[in-house]
Amino acid sequence: MIIERENEALLAQNKLLSSVEEAYNYIEKFDILETINNVGNDEIFTPVKLCNEILDVLPAEVWSNPKYKWLNPCDKNGVFSREIALRLDEGLKTAIPNQEARRRHIMKNMLFSLGLTKFTALVARRTLYYCSVANRKFTKEEEGYAIGNGTWFDDNEGNIKTPITEHSFDKKGRCIYCGTSKQGKYTDPKQIEHYAYEFLHNDNIEEHLQKRFFKGNKNMKFDIIIGNPPYHLSDGGFGASAMAIYDKFVLKAISLEPKYLSMIIPTRWISDGKGGVNEFRKHMLQERRLVEMHDYEDAHTCFPSVSDIKGGVCYFLWDRDHNSECNIYNYDKNGDIFQKSYRFLLEKSVKTDIVLRDSRWTEIVIKVQSLSEESFIKFVSPRKPYGLSGDVFDFIEKYHLPKMSEKIIKDGYKILGRSNNKPAERYVDKGYPISKNRDSVEMWKIFTQRNVGTGKTGDYLPKIIIAEPGVLCTETYLMIGPFPSKEITNNVATYIKTKFFRLLVEMKKNTQGVKRDKFSFVPIQDFNKPWTDKELYEKYKLSQEEIDYIEKHIKEMD
Repeated sequence: MIIERENEALLAQNKLLSSVEEAYNYIEKFDILETINNVGNDEIFTPVKLCNEILDVLPAEVWSNPKYKWLNPCDKNGVFSREIALRLDEGLKTAIPNQEARRRHIMKNMLFSLGLTKFTALVARRTLYYCSVANRKFTKEEEGYAIGNGTWFDDNEGNIKTPITEHSFDKKGRCIYCGTSKQGKYTDPKQIEHYAYEFLHNDNIEEHLQKRFFKGNKNMKFDIIIGNPPYHLSDGGFGASAMAIYDKFVLKAISLEPKYLSMIIPTRWISDGKGGVNEFRKHMLQERRLVEMHDYEDAHTCFPSVSDIKGGVCYFLWDRDHNSECNIYNYDKNGDIFQKSYRFLLEKSVKTDIVLRDSRWTEIVIKVQSLSEESFIKFVSPRKPYGLSGDVFDFIEKYHLPKMSEKIIKDGYKILGRSNNKPAERYVDKGYPISKNRDSVEMWKIFTQRNVGTGKTGDYLPKIIIAEPGVLCTETYLMIGPFPSKEITNNVATYIKTKFFRLLVEMKKNTQGVKRDKFSFVPIQDFNKPWTDKELYEKYKLSQEEIDYIEKHIKEMD
């Protein structure tokens, strides 16, 4: 019998050739922009793939029109300008057949941007012009030179401008344009960058842009505005106290009335006012010029290197001449479309001031609201139900309060909260200064976590604590109640645990935090009895399709 043996030398050769080919392909396709890390939580660089997905929402005619002027008012690395230039270079071949004339026209007469900072302006010029100095020519001393051998522009910035504006503070020490504090890190004189974004820090943006790009020509306007604005003036990331800034970029761009506008921004504005975006939401709810909105529940799908944009992200196409419904695409965590709807952002058939993220929610809310029942929000406390801050156990001196005991005080009160980031209890006597809801302390109530879940549908699994008379809490919890008896309190708890209840909360909750207003869709029930989902489905006459949706998307609760 002949045994065939593998030719080890041939295998090694093929493996080497395969590795060389793989390396060659990597180098050929290598994109330096994919390797640059984000400057910070405020400025998230747009991946090339995402950039092209955003460009895909623009109508095809933009790529063959040599008269359009494009503006990126928040340039971070030049990726939008570069990808736009590549598309225009192909689309304008018929209008401008000569390659050099075509590319010169694109660079000089069509593409414009404002760097967010001095650094990002340099990076953007390096991306689009091949050199951070737009007019650098070839010399023996310096071999690096700009596109067109530096002859296409008269100055070193070209059409990518370095920001020149500064913050302007009112008597309260807040910037009148972006709201940042005079005492904050953005105004530190030791820092090179002050983050006074030029697109926002002026009184007349149209006149300002005409001076910056067109020598004051008042007839010049931008036809297409596109970009990825900074999301927050960060004082701790995307957390509770970060001030939103993206809304100001969008509204300022709309005020210029371009033909088309497209930006990618956090989606939390649709139902949450944190960061000061309530006015922005009111405006967007009335917009009839939105053509498309692509909504990603998980921001990681769009920004693989960023995981802390709570509530997801969305990008949209705004068309000055559109006056109808909007195509809304919803994406799951894998980036796949799970729903497409054609509707206005404001559902007139529902009493609401938010965008219902999932079109399937609309009919459910209509059925609930048809019974005109009182809202459960009546039982939910505002933040700090008893006036005690979340860190009071660890920093009681800061609040000028008497000390609390870690040991039980006979005939005293128990306080639930956190210490060193762990659940904790403290004890005080009945004379302890309690600034809010003192009457409820001696009654039954329910405490539930104020920060829970990620904002994704089905993730709201609140810890429920049945609090007997004599128990109160810090702002770590919301207080629900008070109620006259243990039996009624337990019945309310069964209602909170239902999938029906938690879906109605999640309709208004697309972030980790749970505030009182998130319970406004939830109706009050007769709490002389416990409740089940089956009873609630029957009461509100939900269809089998609606029931199946709730059962599939809302998790079981222990």
